[in-house]
Amino acid sequence: MAALLRWFFVLVMLASLSLGAAAHGAAPLLIAYGGHNETMVPLWVGIEKGIFRKYGVDPRVLQTRSGPIMLATLASGGVPLVWAAPSSAINAAVSGFKLTCFAAGNNRIPRELIVRKGIDSLEELRGKSFGVQSIGGGFWLSTMGALEALKIDADKYRLNMRVLGDTGTVTQALVSGNVDAMVVPYSYADMAKRSGAHSLADLGTANMAFQLTVMCAPKESAAVNHDTMVNLTKGLVDSLAFILDPANKRDVADSLRRNLRLSKEEDIEASYRVARLQMPNLDVAPNLEAWRLFKRLLTKVNPKVQEADLEQIITGSVTQQLEASGFMAEMRKKLPR
Repeated sequence: MAALLRWFFVLVMLASLSLGAAAHGAAPLLIAYGGHNETMVPLWVGIEKGIFRKYGVDPRVLQTRSGPIMLATLASGGVPLVWAAPSSAINAAVSGFKLTCFAAGNNRIPRELIVRKGIDSLEELRGKSFGVQSIGGGFWLSTMGALEALKIDADKYRLNMRVLGDTGTVTQALVSGNVDAMVVPYSYADMAKRSGAHSLADLGTANMAFQLTVMCAPKESAAVNHDTMVNLTKGLVDSLAFILDPANKRDVADSLRRNLRLSKEEDIEASYRVARLQMPNLDVAPNLEAWRLFKRLLTKVNPKVQEADLEQIITGSVTQQLEASGFMAEMRKKLPR
């Protein structure tokens, strides 16, 4: 009997310790992503500087090869969250997967349309090939969005979208002459230009509603509830404010250098510029106008997308709560004037 009582007290103590650990540190939340470029910087910086932990969440990131693989990982329960292109989320939704997207990491396209030697005008793009990571993913979306801004109809121009790999892989393909054109962040554009490629257009000043990455979770998720979404969004907004503060340039640039494996100072500087230009404010709420554009572009490659109910995929309740609480107003005070 005494032995049983001792075991009982040991179990009680272990349970107490376990509960205490849970109270002091949130369980890690794994976020899958596809595009390994500057769109990741709010997550990299927020994780590395402990910003998310200020709000009781502890996200980690897992790279996947493409948007479809990323969403398949989410659907199988391999991860509770994704940092996805809206196009990937829409495709998943029309395939029957119920998910909710609640916060965006960017709303500008600080990218250039880069072409190989021998192509000197937009008109000369007819019949040419563009490098992308997957059809319907974020790289494809930024490319199609750029063409939309330039009033180029991909079908009428008979453009060929070639699935090659991530941003670095596509850049190498263009430099080596294996693809004719690409739409890439300034940092990768500069790398290509040093090898003889040149720019036909700068999309950074394009006047269009756009969002390239959003945080999404399954609608029926045991790991991610409304409070978790709110706290993740707080961490995201705080991370974006940190990036926009010039005083933090060294920390942000170091994160980009390390994660993107940049060695040249000019590439690090260009990457830092992209990180700040892609979200010049803190407007992280999913933008319905932008998503309508994405739906229209996606319908060309997947007619089933026409059935998508965007208001069942995106939610503004999280950001509305942060606006109502005064959190967003306090964060905006941190922005440089």
